[in-house]
Amino acid sequence: MPKRLSVVPERCSGCRLCECTCALQHFGVSNPKKSAIRVVALYPHPVIRMPVVCRQCAQPKCRENCPTDAITLEDGVVRIDAETCVSCRQCVISCPFGAIFVHDDIAVPFKCDLCGGHPQCVQQCPKAALQYVPEHELGEANRVAAVLRYAHMKEVEYVEKGERKKLRYAEIGREQSE
Repeated sequence: MPKRLSVVPERCSGCRLCECTCALQHFGVSNPKKSAIRVVALYPHPVIRMPVVCRQCAQPKCRENCPTDAITLEDGVVRIDAETCVSCRQCVISCPFGAIFVHDDIAVPFKCDLCGGHPQCVQQCPKAALQYVPEHELGEANRVAAVLRYAHMKEVEYVEKGERKKLRYAEIGREQSE
């Protein structure tokens, strides 16, 4: 059963242990800039921390735009062949998730390869913000995310009997007390 790397941003503490683990695993250095996973943090409030990692797309845009066919899809993992790659960085530009990285010390762009099916970032994440789950479980995560987005809405517009109305969640229940 195919598995995918899944991110639960609400659990991410921003410790960046995943970045250090990845860089150590692939390049033997503790340098987060050589990691194929990056934690993006947005400030000031609310603070949002989101690990960004390759989603191993079934139809990868990076592969579509690679002029040398250096990007392949093997067993559900998108790979960059360092021998064929000319480092034009079209893959970096094409990735809709920003999950292909470059570093001056590394000849070609790099990305997550799932550590051969045993992602070390998942093993080391102290908050379980990174999970390696069967593909069919990803739908559940998306459903929960949709509910959370809906719950964070402040108001919703709708049409009732031809009249445009707004429902403000902060006012729910207040109309009964007046």
